[in-house]
Amino acid sequence: MNFEQLDQLMRVYETTTDQTVLPNIWMVARIDGRSFTRLTKDVMNYQRPFDQRFRDAMVSTVSHLLDCGFPVLYGYTQSDEISLLFSYRCDVFGRKLRKYCSILAGEASGHFSLAIQQQASFDCRICQLPTDQLVYDYFRWRMEDTHRNALNAYCYWTLRDQALNPQMAHDQVAKLSVAQKNELLFKHGINFNDLVAWQKRGVGLYWRNVDHAGFNPQTQMPTISQRRKIHVELELPQREHYTALLHDLLDR
Repeated sequence: MNFEQLDQLMRVYETTTDQTVLPNIWMVARIDGRSFTRLTKDVMNYQRPFDQRFRDAMVSTVSHLLDCGFPVLYGYTQSDEISLLFSYRCDVFGRKLRKYCSILAGEASGHFSLAIQQQASFDCRICQLPTDQLVYDYFRWRMEDTHRNALNAYCYWTLRDQALNPQMAHDQVAKLSVAQKNELLFKHGINFNDLVAWQKRGVGLYWRNVDHAGFNPQTQMPTISQRRKIHVELELPQREHYTALLHDLLDR
C-alpha cells in the first residue's frame, strides 16, 4: 500500500464524524474557563467578588478573538465566559465545528495565559441559532445571568465577611428572594443599583469605524480617513435598548 492509498484509507477515520453548521444559521461561540475558581482564588488571589485585573485580562482575550481570523461581529464577556457572534455569511473552515471549537479554545487559552502569566484553559462550543430573535434572546439571557450572578456573589461575600463559612453563606443566599438579597446588601452599606455597570451587565466589544487623521504629502493637506477599531463598552444598555444595539450589529 503506497502513501496515497494509506492516506485515503486513514482520512476516513479522521473526518467521518465531522459536523458542519448549515448555511443561513447564526453561530455563537460560547467559551468558558476551566477550573477558574481555583485559578482566581488560590493561584492569583484576585479581589472578591470582582477584580478589575481579571476583567481586563478577559477583555483583552475577547479583543484578540475578534481579530484572530474569524469574522466576529460582537463579543461579550462576563465572569470567566465569552460569547462570540459570527457574521451571518461566515464560512471559515467550511463551518466545521471541530475547527471552530479547537482553534477558539486554543486562542483564548493562549492569550489569557500570557495576559495573567499563569497557565489557564478554556473550552468552546457552538450555539446554532436559526433566527435573529434567538440571537437577541441569547445575549439577553447571558446578561440576565450576569446580573443574577453578580447579586449572588455580592451577597455571598458579604456573608463571608461576617464570618460565615462557605457552605453556610451559600445556603443562606440560596434561600433569599431577589428583594431580600438587595435588602441584605443595603443593610451592609451596598446599594446594588449603584454598582458599576460592567459588574452587573458584562462587557461588550464590537467593531466600529473611527476617524483617523493623516497627511497627504502630495497636496500638503491634512486628510481624514476611516478605520475599523474595536470598541469596548463597559456600560451596556439593557432590555430593548440592548436588543437595538445587537440589531445594528447584525450583517444579514
